[in-house]
Amino acid sequence: MDFVSILAKEFSLKPEHVQAVIEMLDAGNTIPFIARYRKERTGSMDDQLLRELAERLEYLRNLEKRRDEIEKTLDEMGVLTDELKVQLAKAQTLAELEDLYRPFRPKRRTRATIAKERGLEPLALWLLLQLPKGDVQAEAAKYVNKEKEVPDAEAALAGARDILAEQVSDDAAVRKEIRETLLREGVIETKAAKEEDSVYSMYYDYKEPVPKMAAHRILAINRGEREEFLKVTLTPPEGKCLLSVKNAFVRPGSPASQQVEEACEDAWERLLFPSLEREIRNELTDRANEQAIKVFSQNLHQLLLQPPIKGKVTLGVDPGFRTGCKLAVIDENGKVLDTGVGHFTLPGAEAGKAAAAKLIKGFVKKYGITAIAIGNGTASRESEQFIASLLPDLPGVAYVIVSEAGASVYSASKLAAAEFPDFDVTQRSAVSIARRMQDPLAELVKIDPKAIGVGQYQHDLKQNELTAALDGVVEQCVNLVGVEVSTASAELLSHVAGIGPALAKNIVAYREENGIPSRAALKKVPKLGPKAFEQCAGFLRVMDSKNPLDATAVHPESYDAAKAVLSTLGYEAKDVKNGGLPGIALKAKEYGVEKLAKELDIGLPTLNDILSELQKPGRDPRDELPKPVLRTDVLDMKDLQPGMELTGTVRNVIDFGAFVDIGVHQDGLVHISRMADRFIRHPSEVVKVGDIVKVWVVSVDEKKKRIALTMVKGKE
Repeated sequence: MDFVSILAKEFSLKPEHVQAVIEMLDAGNTIPFIARYRKERTGSMDDQLLRELAERLEYLRNLEKRRDEIEKTLDEMGVLTDELKVQLAKAQTLAELEDLYRPFRPKRRTRATIAKERGLEPLALWLLLQLPKGDVQAEAAKYVNKEKEVPDAEAALAGARDILAEQVSDDAAVRKEIRETLLREGVIETKAAKEEDSVYSMYYDYKEPVPKMAAHRILAINRGEREEFLKVTLTPPEGKCLLSVKNAFVRPGSPASQQVEEACEDAWERLLFPSLEREIRNELTDRANEQAIKVFSQNLHQLLLQPPIKGKVTLGVDPGFRTGCKLAVIDENGKVLDTGVGHFTLPGAEAGKAAAAKLIKGFVKKYGITAIAIGNGTASRESEQFIASLLPDLPGVAYVIVSEAGASVYSASKLAAAEFPDFDVTQRSAVSIARRMQDPLAELVKIDPKAIGVGQYQHDLKQNELTAALDGVVEQCVNLVGVEVSTASAELLSHVAGIGPALAKNIVAYREENGIPSRAALKKVPKLGPKAFEQCAGFLRVMDSKNPLDATAVHPESYDAAKAVLSTLGYEAKDVKNGGLPGIALKAKEYGVEKLAKELDIGLPTLNDILSELQKPGRDPRDELPKPVLRTDVLDMKDLQPGMELTGTVRNVIDFGAFVDIGVHQDGLVHISRMADRFIRHPSEVVKVGDIVKVWVVSVDEKKKRIALTMVKGKE
C-alpha cells in the first residue's frame, strides 16, 4: 500500500511533506519537535495536523497488516482465489476486510454447520444454482438419512436452507449494501424499560434517524440502556433491505427459487439484521466516542492555556466544614510563606469567624496578598460569602474560584506529598489551589486529565483512546508554552517532548544536586542522551543562563544561525537580554527576510521563528489571552431574575451548549440555540473554555439547581 499517496490525497498535502513526516516519526521524533523545528520538511504542519496524520498512518498500517494476515490464512486454507485476492487488495477499511474473511472464519457450531455435518451442503449448492428445471422434492429425497437425523425431504430442505441462510448472511457485497442502507435510512427507537422517572425520561418514547444522531444523544441512550432504563432498537427500512438481499440471490422461474427466497428471509431476520444492528450501534458509538474525545480535547486545550495570574501573592483556601478551611499563603513564584486554619463556614460560629477574619487580615497585611483563590467544592459557597464580606476591609484584594476541590485534593495529596511531607491533604490542597490560579498549566498537569471535568460522558468513552488524545493535548500545551527547567516540577517536565516520567525525575534529582546553569548542562543528566536532548532542548528554558538564547525557544541547533542573524542586522547576543529586540523584525524586513534567509542558508519558517523569539524572548502565548475574572462581590441563585445581565466564564463546552460560571456556584447552561443569532453546528464555533462572555438569565429553577442563560439578548 502506498501510504504516502493515500495520505497526501486525503489530507491535501504534498507527497514530499508526507514522506518526510513518516520518516521522522519512524525515526523516533516527537510531534511537538517536528511541528516546531522541522517546518521546512513538513510544509509547516501544526501539531494537530501531525497527530491526525500519525493516527491515520497507524490505521493504514494496521489495515495492511490485517490484510496480509487474512491473505496468509486463506492461502493456508486453500481457498484464496485470484478473485478473492483482488477483493482483499481493494478493501479500504477493516470492516470490508472482515466481511471478506467472514465466510471462512472458524465458527461456533451453528445450524448451518450441523446441516453440513449431515451431508446437506451439496443439496444447498444445487438449490442455489436454481436450474430452470428439476424436482426439488425428488432431489431432497436423495439426502434422507435417519442415521444422520434427516428423516424426510422436508428436513433435508430445512437443513439446506440453513446453509444458504448463513452463506447469504456472510456475503460481503450484501453486507456492505445493507450496512450503507441502514446508516442512511435506519431509525434508532428507544422505549422505557422501567416505569419510573429518571434523567432518561426524554428518551422513554423517542426515535431519530441514524444519520442525524448527535454524539451526546448516542452516549446518553447507551448509558440509559446499560443502566436498564431504556430499550433501544434499530428500525430498518425492512422491505428495501430484504429486497436487496433477494435480488442478490434469487433467480425467478426456477423450481428452487422459493427455497432460496425462504433462505434469504431467514438470513435477514435471524442472522443478517441482528449482526448489522450490532455493527451499526457500535459504529454510532465509535462516532460519538470520536466526537466526545474531540470536544474534551478542545476544552482541555483551552483550560490548560488559561492565562496565569502573575505577580500576585496569593491566599489559597480549601473549603471545609467540620475541620475548618485550610489556608496557605504563597509568593509570586509559588513558594509557601505561611499556613493556617479558619473556622468560618459553620452557621453561628461567630467566635471562629472573628478569629478567621483576624487571621486572614493579618496574612494580607504581613505578606501583601492581592488575590485569594477559593476551591470550588464542599463549603465553597460559605467560604466565598465570608471572603466577600472581608473585601471592604482588604483594599486591592480580589478572589477567584479556581478549580473543583476534588481535582485539587487529588493533585495535592498525591503529588505534593514529597514537597510538603508535614502538611495534611487539605493543607497541600490549599497550596495547589493558590498555585492553580498563578499558573494553571503547571498545576493541572499534575491531575489525570479525565478528572478535570471539561468533557461529556468521559467515563463512557474508550479509555485508551481518550487517554491518548488527552495526553497529546497536554504535551502540545506544555511544549507550546515552554518550561523553565530550573523550577519546573517533575510532572510538568515529564510532558516535555522527548523526556517522560523517568527522565523528568533524573532532571529534578540532578538539578537539586548540581543546578542547571545552561541548556548544555542538560547533557550531563543521567540517561539524557543526544536524541532526548535534540527533542527537548528547545522547549526547556534556562532563564539565568549566561547564553541569552537559552531563555528562548530557539533550538541549540540554530544558535549559530541566530547569532548570524543578529550580526547581520547589527546586534550582539547580549542584546537579547532585558526584554528582547522589539525592532529586529522591522530591520529584517528592511534588509529583506527572504534575502537574509538565502544569504545565511536558513529556511524561511525557521528564520521567522528566530526573529520572533529574538524580538520577544521566552514569550508566553497565554499572555495574549483574556485574563480570568477576579471578583469582589457574591451572588446567590435567589438573586437571579429573568433578563438580568451578567458576565461569566465558560467552564465547559459540550455538543448541545456551554456551561457558564456566573458566580452563583451553579453553572448556567447556554443552549446551542441561544448562543448566536445565526445557525451554528457546534457551540465551539462561538465559545471556548475560559472565554469571558456576556449572558442574560432566561430562567432559574432553584429546586433542580438549573439556570438557563442566553448569549443573545431577548432570545429565550
